[in-house]
Amino acid sequence: MSRVFLAQRRLFSAMSAPISSPFTRAVVSSMKKLYPESLADKSFDNTGLLLEAPFNQARRQRNSVLLTIDLTKAVADEAIARKVSVVVAYHPIIFRGLKSLTFNDTQQQSLLRLAQEGISVYSPHTAVDATPGGMGDWLCDIVTGAIAPSSTTTTPEITSSSSKSYSAPAYPQPGTVSPSPSTTIAHVKTTIHPSPQPTPAGLEDAGMGRLVTFNEPQTLTTIVDNIARGVGSPAGIPIAIPQSASVDSIKIRTVGVCPGSGSSILLKGVSQIPDLLFTGEMSHHETLFAIENGSVVVALAHSNTERGYLSAVMREKLEGTLKQEWEDTRKEGLGAKSEELKDIYEDADLEVHVSEKDRDPFGIMVKTS
Repeated sequence: MSRVFLAQRRLFSAMSAPISSPFTRAVVSSMKKLYPESLADKSFDNTGLLLEAPFNQARRQRNSVLLTIDLTKAVADEAIARKVSVVVAYHPIIFRGLKSLTFNDTQQQSLLRLAQEGISVYSPHTAVDATPGGMGDWLCDIVTGAIAPSSTTTTPEITSSSSKSYSAPAYPQPGTVSPSPSTTIAHVKTTIHPSPQPTPAGLEDAGMGRLVTFNEPQTLTTIVDNIARGVGSPAGIPIAIPQSASVDSIKIRTVGVCPGSGSSILLKGVSQIPDLLFTGEMSHHETLFAIENGSVVVALAHSNTERGYLSAVMREKLEGTLKQEWEDTRKEGLGAKSEELKDIYEDADLEVHVSEKDRDPFGIMVKTS
């Protein structure tokens, strides 16, 4: 029997009974272990395996994962060029029910192209926010100075533009950061909105939003410097302060943190508004409400409070868990003695990358003259 005929038969078999790749299933299992889907806010969120691409053994992808905050066309192009098996997109590319899948919608275009290439898409979103050791706790480490940038962290490049007064847009460049306990400001950390019980064992502190309470009040400028370092030294820090105060005069005892759009977490259902609200975005009227009550708001643009977590924490966590998960999957597959999938299970290599194309839609044009 010719190799061409065997390949065609395998392709027909895959088309008649489509399955996702064994490696994709190992990635999904690893993500669920790290960030249990039961912790996601299902009142609005859409987490889990959003696109399960059919597995084509005749043209299989690499044992590779691409981490991103947003699944844009540029990121889809990157995933296809890398031949990854799975894109882990923090934000769900499918939020509401779809009545069709066509090329008229750019996001649907990306989904169709990825499916054609055999690339699946998984979204953890608010499960990452709620899980202890997740994005909320990482933001706490930033404001308390518990992490310091490594030598790989770079500041945004300010480049010229045709404007006579402003540069081209600059974007934060998050790099790998390392724990720095010696510089951590003494504090207590609590969860603002605990997850409904029962939570998975060992995750009793799960929930949305975190509140940092410093043992001693800190200057606002100290906290702003910590934030800038932790998220990639943005070209500007959008900040709102009470009109009766100055940046140098403000002292901060409590900081409420929430990645992304945090007003519903930081302002609603809390007995007292924190001295500083650190989030990605907040509406005009919510910001006015906060500063009129004496608080400070730092809102960096939605995903600038999220992106650094991928390189600082998630990549290493997923790689470690996935290595064990894939090893177990391979042993089970080889034990089943499936000749058709033998070459798949014999491949022990795997990679986890952070997207180089992912960025927030908003950049900062810096005044140069």
